[in-house]
Amino acid sequence: MPSDLLAGLLDHAATPFARLTIALAAIHAVPATEIRTARTADLNLARGTLELRRGLLRHTLYLEELTHRLAADWLTYRHQRWPASANPHLLVSQKTALDPDHPAVHRNTLQQALPKGLTFDRLRQDRILDEAFTTGDPLKLMRLFGITEQTAMRYAAAAYPERTARLPR
Repeated sequence: MPSDLLAGLLDHAATPFARLTIALAAIHAVPATEIRTARTADLNLARGTLELRRGLLRHTLYLEELTHRLAADWLTYRHQRWPASANPHLLVSQKTALDPDHPAVHRNTLQQALPKGLTFDRLRQDRILDEAFTTGDPLKLMRLFGITEQTAMRYAAAAYPERTARLPR
């Protein structure tokens, strides 16, 4: 994603919650469901990683400087705002921070972090397609975003259709 577009998205974000949410979606192409269900224990600022749970599988995000700083800012804000929160989820709201059932934030709460008309699916698809245009390497897409071989091949084919065109028989 172009840095000026990302900067515009982050300028729109008024809270640490929104800034981290946008960074995870726009830079790392994390699906909204995984953003909602990410756990605080899976964020390791010392190593600069966030481990995402995908069923029985795990995908490790290596945080670049911006996302690392936004995650640290969010954790500081969260601890100051809700020091007694026992909710294990990384992102919490006013409703979920102190709820004894420890729910994840609602998808509508997450959607409110984005500018009107923008969706998490669109941000994710745009980010993966941008990387496909940049590298054209399905293996890199698989490693970077934790996507399947078939999905990576579809993005690579969309970016470079001439590489995957079938020869006439």
